[in-house]
Amino acid sequence: MDLEYSAAEEAFRLRARTWLAENTPSRPRPVDPFEAGAFDREWQRTLHAGGFAGINWPRKYGGAGLSLFEQVIWYEEVARAHAPGINSLSITINHAGPTIIRHGTDEQKSFHLPRILSGEAVWCQGFSEPGAGSDLAALQARGEIVGDELVVNGQKMWTSYGHVADYQELLIRTDPGSKRHHGLTWVICDMKAPGIRVTPIINMMGERHVNMVFYDDVRIPLTNVVGEIGKGWSIAMSTLSIERVMSFLADQIELLEKVNQVFALAATTRLESGKLASEDDEIMRRLARVKAEALSTRAMTLSNLSRLNHGGEAGFEGSIMKLFVTTAYKRLSAIVADILGPDFLEYGTDRTSNRWTYDFMWAWVLTISGGSSEIQREVIADRILELPRAR
Repeated sequence: MDLEYSAAEEAFRLRARTWLAENTPSRPRPVDPFEAGAFDREWQRTLHAGGFAGINWPRKYGGAGLSLFEQVIWYEEVARAHAPGINSLSITINHAGPTIIRHGTDEQKSFHLPRILSGEAVWCQGFSEPGAGSDLAALQARGEIVGDELVVNGQKMWTSYGHVADYQELLIRTDPGSKRHHGLTWVICDMKAPGIRVTPIINMMGERHVNMVFYDDVRIPLTNVVGEIGKGWSIAMSTLSIERVMSFLADQIELLEKVNQVFALAATTRLESGKLASEDDEIMRRLARVKAEALSTRAMTLSNLSRLNHGGEAGFEGSIMKLFVTTAYKRLSAIVADILGPDFLEYGTDRTSNRWTYDFMWAWVLTISGGSSEIQREVIADRILELPRAR
């Protein structure tokens, strides 16, 4: 395939670059989790007004109707401009919206999609549980059909941005006698409904990013079911296939920008020996390897998107890309630690005292979120290489 962008795509790049130069917020994203959520909504409203919300969404649902390649270009320009990401709206834009577009009813589409694009509604994901994280099919949160409602009880874990969410894509077991991926249902849960309790989990960066969510007789209308009762596994797999393509696309693109920043850091930072880090052959060899990985991942991403753009389906190659990117982030952070030496250990929870240390800790989060590296290796071995399972 051709890895170069077309003239029309480059014209979009120029438009995006110009708009970002004029509209990127001058103030950083707040540290307070609720103020950060409000910042994200405001930025999404700005994107929507500027025509940059839902770049690859169909026009009939309020999107720009462009291709996945324009979405890649957008992420490249966001990284170049150091503009905000969508952060707490990542599930909203990359999971909930596309899933409703594919599987939702006309009523669900007409109500939720405009609110998603405009930043009016924030969504979170209710898939993982204490005993069903990487093994999603083991989930136990249950929903009992009572009249025209589902009555939900149970617990969800690692719910990103659940503390600021209005809705949740919730996967529950509606057939009490079912096992594994049978008898599951994908529903839209109102996070303000009575019986929902959200409890924070503070991560090692001192942030409230993920949460536990408890459900105590939470009543959800059957009209909020996406797809069919008991057929939620296929909907969930559709959601996760979108995640493999879109949710880590920005991370892949930002990786190359960060590699270039570390090259610049090496050119201006002296090691304890007194020489510039850029004069250290081993550091530069390691840095060159990470850049090669970032470039190869970019080529793999464009190849995958080209197939999708021509009507193909998202494959398991997303697991390769996620594993590559998260591993490269950890290697890059280790290089920065060697460049900065003891200064690398200085860290404050305001995220401004040492962004490299923050990135180092975030690299470990990336190896778990959206499916751990161990699970990605298993998917690659099983679904791509077709290796025999260990007995």
